[in-house]
Amino acid sequence: MRNKVKGVTQTDTGKIREHNEDAIGTEPDIALYVLADGMGGYNAGEVASGIAVKTIVNLVREAYQVQDLTGIDRTAGLMRPSIILRDAILRANKIIHQTSKTQPQCEGMGTTVVAALFYNDRIITAHVGDSRLYRLRGERFEQLTMDHSLLQELVDRGFYSQEEAARSTNKNYVTRALGVEPTVEVDIHEHRAEKGDHYVLCSDGLTDMVEDEDIQLTISTFGDNLDTVAKQLVQLSNEHGGRDNISVVLAQVVDSFPARRGILDRILSWFG
Repeated sequence: MRNKVKGVTQTDTGKIREHNEDAIGTEPDIALYVLADGMGGYNAGEVASGIAVKTIVNLVREAYQVQDLTGIDRTAGLMRPSIILRDAILRANKIIHQTSKTQPQCEGMGTTVVAALFYNDRIITAHVGDSRLYRLRGERFEQLTMDHSLLQELVDRGFYSQEEAARSTNKNYVTRALGVEPTVEVDIHEHRAEKGDHYVLCSDGLTDMVEDEDIQLTISTFGDNLDTVAKQLVQLSNEHGGRDNISVVLAQVVDSFPARRGILDRILSWFG
């Protein structure tokens, strides 16, 4: 997958915060990208986000390794990678919650998370909270995730328009996060991935400071130079105030990546 999907990461403390509570993890061999934005007193936020990212990356990697070793065919069900990713996030939630209950310095900690897993010419997206995932395809830039926030609920119920919500100062009240409760609902979806697609995973330190149109313009301007795009987005956030930690993951599909054929399919093809 390293030659099929390329990705870069960038994170910055910002102009106001004293330390960075965001965490980023990638596993290029399976095209997995994870970003978490922690919350909690002292350093508890960075503990929560760190646990989330490490747990998710490790569990998904291990699940893929087991399937490869045993010859299990992941093409047998397109939902299987989705289940692997969802279960990893649920496990991370349990670990964070247990840690917050047993470690006094971590009481009340939690984290948002957004993850992307590329498989079989598709992208699996999973998220909890208000960290986002966007896609730029051609000239169309769209948000693929829906914030788990009070503001988004008010928009859904017709109290705010999307334009009014964008100007609101009450953007950061999340209604769902990892570690806050013993269980959590993970939003998980699959989308077709196409050659040339750009995907942006980001914390609200970017989206609170930079308009969607400017994110799109930055990607369009610098194109395939993902490092420059990521650095420019962080710079824009800081120029506009940098009131929070800023984290960005960029992934670009450079070639198609159909799933490998399973052992049974290969055997049957010998007789076909």
